Amino acid sequence: MNSSFHTMWDELRPIGRDSSSGGYRRAAWTGADTDCRAWFRAQAEARGLSYERDRNGNQWAWLGAASYTDVAAGEAVVTGSHLDSVPDGGAFDGPLGVVSGFAALDELRRRGAEFGKPLAIVNFGDEEGARFGLACVGSRLTAGLLTPEAAHELRDADGVTLPQAMERAGYDPSAIGPDRERLDRIGAFVELHVEQGRALDLTGDAVGIASAIWPHGRWRFDFHGEANHAGTTRLEDRRDPMLTYAETVLAAREQARLAGALATFAKISVEPNGVNAIPSLVRGWLDSRAADQDTLDTVTKEIERAATERGARDGVDVRVVRESFSPIVEFGHALRDELGAILGRTGTGGARTVPVLGTGAGHDAGILSGTVPTAMLFVRNPTGVSHSPTETAAEDDCVAGITALADVLEGLACT
Repeated sequence: MNSSFHTMWDELRPIGRDSSSGGYRRAAWTGADTDCRAWFRAQAEARGLSYERDRNGNQWAWLGAASYTDVAAGEAVVTGSHLDSVPDGGAFDGPLGVVSGFAALDELRRRGAEFGKPLAIVNFGDEEGARFGLACVGSRLTAGLLTPEAAHELRDADGVTLPQAMERAGYDPSAIGPDRERLDRIGAFVELHVEQGRALDLTGDAVGIASAIWPHGRWRFDFHGEANHAGTTRLEDRRDPMLTYAETVLAAREQARLAGALATFAKISVEPNGVNAIPSLVRGWLDSRAADQDTLDTVTKEIERAATERGARDGVDVRVVRESFSPIVEFGHALRDELGAILGRTGTGGARTVPVLGTGAGHDAGILSGTVPTAMLFVRNPTGVSHSPTETAAEDDCVAGITALADVLEGLACT
């Protein structure tokens, strides 16, 4: 199993890695994304699995079926994650789940496991939303949570639409849309993911089970002011949107702190973006998350109120658009408890209790949870750092994650 994991990790590691930052740039439908997809297909074919890509560009590798059409309703056991990244992201966020899926299959074959149900490994496309601004595009389309019409309107920073990007990568954008027949075949989807936080490090556990995903969303704040000369315009004569934006960033931090929530402005665009020009427009994107819906609503409303009030004082017009939203996801207790029972039985040294923890990060498993039974396994992150080149996981913990996933798949899919 170690050999299998190392071989795959070494092959995948260089793809999309930026030499200057050390981070990964694997945005959807780019050259790096194409190379990752080729890697996935090669892993499937090397193991004698049936390979297919669905109408939304997601990739599937099947054991015990030539295609999803050969699978009875509710019969398939599926694992996997994603291979794309945020700009200068880490190596583990997403890929660890895909690599672990193949490695877990290798481990089960080494054990001589006999599969009673079809098994699939999946790579969902554009999970991070780094290029088009909407997370989990592949799984959202599949689950019917993103309409084809809305998907066709998505554009990247260069004005390239999602259909244009798909077409350039050799995919047919006219086919995108809900894929209920495929999802109806899935009896359980288990996503393994590196933890994006330090809960497991604090408890001393290598592996945990997800309880819930916090509700979260992305809001675009447009601050419209008046362009003018930075060297000649008196401070009291300015309608400077950058000032309003800066105060809104501070307000977001304060509101999140007071509510025990999270609020982050991390992306910004400025027009005309000149050193000696007061901006006419500052556009900032807010990411906010909280443990419950009421708290999230309160935080975002207070941030918008603070922005509007400050804008009135600065002579700046503030407009807010919610670009995406994901409600709270409570993973089904039946599958979650089954995972806990399986891992409790197979723990080294006898029965053990596997920690159950929530997360503020969104995942494909969360998107699918309203349609199919889903669960998640987390692998310890010793620093808690994610979406960064310094994201890491220890080799022993990765191996523990693979073992746990193999145990779960054996419990769910094998006779």
